[in-house]
Amino acid sequence: MGLKYKVFLEGKKVYACAKCKTHLSTDRKIMSRSFHGESGPAFLFSDVVNVFPDNELEDRTMTTGRHTIAMINCEWCNTTLGWKYVKAYEEDQKYKEGKFILEKALLTVTN
Repeated sequence: MGLKYKVFLEGKKVYACAKCKTHLSTDRKIMSRSFHGESGPAFLFSDVVNVFPDNELEDRTMTTGRHTIAMINCEWCNTTLGWKYVKAYEEDQKYKEGKFILEKALLTVTN
């Protein structure tokens, strides 16, 4: 395995892993604040950094239909932070493909 390089972000609000403070995304990458994760409120992000997906894909039936997801973990402390939408089976949900859910309870905000 090669060396890991931590990506540092700049912005008005930078969202980071609550456990190790590794930068994950910025407020400019939030697509929606009205999602729900496994532990409560969650955000839909268009892009995140310093995470890695589980190798195992999961099919889940959610309130908006069936999706294939991969759980995502912090690259530095291995905390599960949410998931990545790999496939949406409903046509009106296709916009989620390739996007990320980060659970609010697992995030901290830095300025």
